Amino acid sequence: MAAPAFISTVPMKTNFAPAQRLNREALDADISAVSVNPVIDSLLNTVSGLLAVLNEHRQILAINDAFLKMLGIDDADRALGLRPGEAVGCIHRDAAAGGCGTSVFCTTCGAAIAMAACLNHNEPIEKECAITMEANGIKRDLFLRVRACPISVDGRRLILLFLQDITRQQQWEALGRVFFHDLSNIIYGLVGSTEILLDKTTDGNREMVQRIYRLSLRLAKEVQMQKHLTQMAGADYQPMIQPMTVQRIFDELEASFANHPAAMQRSILFIDQHLAESFNSDFYLVVRVLTNMMTNALEATDKGKGIKVWAMPEGRELSFYVWNHQPIAENVVNRVFQRNISTKAKSGRGLGTYSMKLFGETFLKGRIDFTTSEAQGTTFCFRLPVSAADRGSAILSQA
Repeated sequence: MAAPAFISTVPMKTNFAPAQRLNREALDADISAVSVNPVIDSLLNTVSGLLAVLNEHRQILAINDAFLKMLGIDDADRALGLRPGEAVGCIHRDAAAGGCGTSVFCTTCGAAIAMAACLNHNEPIEKECAITMEANGIKRDLFLRVRACPISVDGRRLILLFLQDITRQQQWEALGRVFFHDLSNIIYGLVGSTEILLDKTTDGNREMVQRIYRLSLRLAKEVQMQKHLTQMAGADYQPMIQPMTVQRIFDELEASFANHPAAMQRSILFIDQHLAESFNSDFYLVVRVLTNMMTNALEATDKGKGIKVWAMPEGRELSFYVWNHQPIAENVVNRVFQRNISTKAKSGRGLGTYSMKLFGETFLKGRIDFTTSEAQGTTFCFRLPVSAADRGSAILSQA
């Protein structure tokens, strides 16, 4: 990697950032000042990510070991004096006579923008940068998070350039978008085919086809909601509030678990009290919370035994209960709702109980808790707030 010829600060043509560089003597003075500074030395030895120290002409004065390893070199002197794009082998580094930061390609480069804005505004600037590197005739795409921070050393204006390689993260996000797009197409095809089948079905299998249709609609809604949660901040999700009854919730759950693997050789008893209770909430989120509660209960239940599910109005709340005969192990009782903590000995990642809290409390503003003991087994409770209007509709629905 040959260093470019160092020129004086004579004005040069540029399409973006200033093209001038320090001459060799001035550059060496900057490098020496940085090399003996204890703050810079401490940063270079403690920061785990990629770090380079630049002068105000964006030339590298110091670089940490992680950056050197990424460059594939073991001698920092080979990178000193270069600009970041030249050091990493950006394919546009020679697109203009002024080098890195001066070509038309640099006007949209996140790293170039961060460095220029950092110097112009004298404040930390963070950008994302898509860069194509070339080394030994092989090209490689990288996606970097770049943070440029101004700092002064012995009267010199310098830039601390922090780089984080988020290439894999960006690839996974892109794959996620493709996955949701393709999955949605398949599901909507399934829903449409099931609608056609409903029109042509016989009385003998109509109930099964209706069950499949309802499950396909629910799957479509689940995927739509998950796509939103994945691509947006959780706080941005707005529940779709609608009126519903306990009966409708239980009917949906009964259909969901009719052939559920967790329910094989286990029974589910839906207690038929308060079925006419009406309330307003997001139907699919309520079902999702209760589905996780029931799945956990069934997985903890011995074959040949069963779980119980019921609802009960309690003051200004409507509570849903799911009971099973097994107690929760004492060593995980206090961490049941923590992500990646599972109540199962060999399987699971604790996402079921974590999602109960996320959907039930964060989005629906309810409360989820549980009781457990050797004598009484385990009962999870999902309490939803019920307004005066909800209670009124519930009373009318029972009249």
